[in-house]
Amino acid sequence: MWFDPRCPWAWITSRWLLEVEKVRPLEIKFHVMSLSVLNEGRTDISESYRAANANGWGPVRICIAAEQKHGSEVLRPLYTALGTRRHLGKQAFGPELYEAALTEAGLPVELAAAAEDPGYDDALRKSHDEGMKPVGLDVGTPTIHVPGANGQLIAFFGPVVTPAPKGEDAGRLWDGCLLVAGTPGFYEIKRTRDAEPIFD
Repeated sequence: MWFDPRCPWAWITSRWLLEVEKVRPLEIKFHVMSLSVLNEGRTDISESYRAANANGWGPVRICIAAEQKHGSEVLRPLYTALGTRRHLGKQAFGPELYEAALTEAGLPVELAAAAEDPGYDDALRKSHDEGMKPVGLDVGTPTIHVPGANGQLIAFFGPVVTPAPKGEDAGRLWDGCLLVAGTPGFYEIKRTRDAEPIFD
């Protein structure tokens, strides 16, 4: 799964995938994408979204720095710590949130300085591209790569779901994702979203 810590829909999808691990034989691997990278240079977005993009570099840079220094396995606890504070606790991204999340994830608080360091941006763009190029650049996050026909990985935007299914309901949604991923030429199922994110 490719995530940006600021996206509430990605957060819900990640919680669903962690439920799927409990009822299906799979292990979720987390990777970083960036809505700020995705929307660079766009002129058709609101001022508020433009401001969010400007502020969105910090958390993804920290994730990349943590991954570079401590391995990709730290992304799971770090994303959980960041997302719990942001989406459940409604805290603003900033040094206080970053340091608390890093501490909870067992990582050095010094990594919080990466939020302001564009030296991590090349690695961020590489991770972003690895997740997004297979699915296309007209979507955002959540993006997942799942086994398709002949074991080939298929990339999808979504699923966008709220709240996160639990237990066997989570497993059935995963089964459906695998079913459509195994159908050559399948691209999209969609309906108008009429609910805000539900985090419980």
